[in-house]
Amino acid sequence: MIEAYGVSGPRFARRLGVPVRALENLNVRLPGSVIDTGFRNAMALIADPAFALRAAECWHPSHLKTLGYAWLVSGSLYTALSRLERFICIPAGRALLKCTETEAGLYVTYDTGRGDTALGHAMADFGLSLIISMCRTNVGGSVHLQSVSLRRPAPANPDPYQRFFKCEVTFGAERDGFVLPWKIVNRPLPTANAEFAQIFDDILVSELAQLTGADLVHRCRRFLMDSLSSGEPAEERLAEALSMSRRTLQRKLAENGLSYRVILDKIRHDLARRHLGSDEKSLTDIAFMLGFSEQSAFARAFKRWQGVSPSEYRSQGGAFYYGKPENLSAL
Repeated sequence: MIEAYGVSGPRFARRLGVPVRALENLNVRLPGSVIDTGFRNAMALIADPAFALRAAECWHPSHLKTLGYAWLVSGSLYTALSRLERFICIPAGRALLKCTETEAGLYVTYDTGRGDTALGHAMADFGLSLIISMCRTNVGGSVHLQSVSLRRPAPANPDPYQRFFKCEVTFGAERDGFVLPWKIVNRPLPTANAEFAQIFDDILVSELAQLTGADLVHRCRRFLMDSLSSGEPAEERLAEALSMSRRTLQRKLAENGLSYRVILDKIRHDLARRHLGSDEKSLTDIAFMLGFSEQSAFARAFKRWQGVSPSEYRSQGGAFYYGKPENLSAL
């Protein structure tokens, strides 16, 4: 992609401190920090702010190895995107994909894990261009999107985005994502093969289990944060979302000195202090946002974490400090 803009591949590799042969080897897995540095360098070297959309010109699903092959034999775009939602952390690390059913169609959101930043915007362009290109490859032609939303501010020249997505694009949105109409999402694909899909899924589950503890903890945090507003998520639901048994999840977290309850408490504690730092939300609202069934349960938990009640903490402007739960270095 960067060579399409006249940037020398070997020189770019040297800027990243990575051997050229590492970039040429599709089996090499680069650390997330190197990927981030690569995007920042590309942003500095390439004048076109929409450069990452051209990733689709240099891509094929097979570059994702097992996940790409599983994508190609999926029965429909619905099953393909659901498969990508489940296993995207294998190739993309911190990124998350979420599929939500709406009346207009399947709403697919893509979170790079880099926040609402210039880096996050570029990586969202990159990721969305690849995902939509994969959809077009599977369908074997044009895919008419219902709409596209991007977190990035409206660019001076939106034409590259209109040309690529070929639909209405909303900038400055809350999330990066797109909506696929149901008639496209549920259309049977000509390359579908259920037997091969099951074989590839078995391999992917094995690959998922080999992810490092840090990746696992990050994925646990992201799932729990997304689920809290619907009540306290059960440990079984978390394990299912990570495609592993409850016992396997417990064992892997224990290897990092952690547990489901420790991670959940840390997330709730952090979010509670953040919300209590202002008067925008009532204590009842905060309790339900953190997945507590009633305010009294939230108050007891907060006093255990912080040593004071939520109302005392708020009245003192968050001045209290009461240590932190043990074994949180991985968080």
